[in-house]
Amino acid sequence: MPTDDGRLFPGRPLIGVSVAVIRDGRVLLAQRAAEPMRGVWTLPGGLVEAGERLAEAALRELEEEVGSRAEVVGPSLTPTEILMRDADGRLRHHYVIHPHAALWRAVEPAPGPEALAVRWARLDEVEGLATTPGLIDTLREAFLRVSAAGEETA
Repeated sequence: MPTDDGRLFPGRPLIGVSVAVIRDGRVLLAQRAAEPMRGVWTLPGGLVEAGERLAEAALRELEEEVGSRAEVVGPSLTPTEILMRDADGRLRHHYVIHPHAALWRAVEPAPGPEALAVRWARLDEVEGLATTPGLIDTLREAFLRVSAAGEETA
């Protein structure tokens, strides 16, 4: 049965955004404070609000979740689809996440109600962490996007 916000047992996929903020060859990660996947590392992000453009939503979520500000580089990256089922096979969660590559511009990140912890990590460090599905591929694409834009990632 659906919850008030429609995230649990949804009747349709929910549209989300995330943002791979890159600074000095590292990416900003947040450790999830809420279920699903509490405690795993991921990108700051959340759901898109009605009337909000994807990149605007990504930057809003970044500021709300960890307090930082960034500049998006190009259009969204390859979307990630997250489907989770309960023990009976019922669809428990269905998100379509549109990640963005961005460059850090201001305010050191800090954990808040949505993030247990935050950290800057090199790509090789992320490979050893418990992460959300598809995160490594998204990060590789984000680093390539930033590099192709002529920004320093190393």
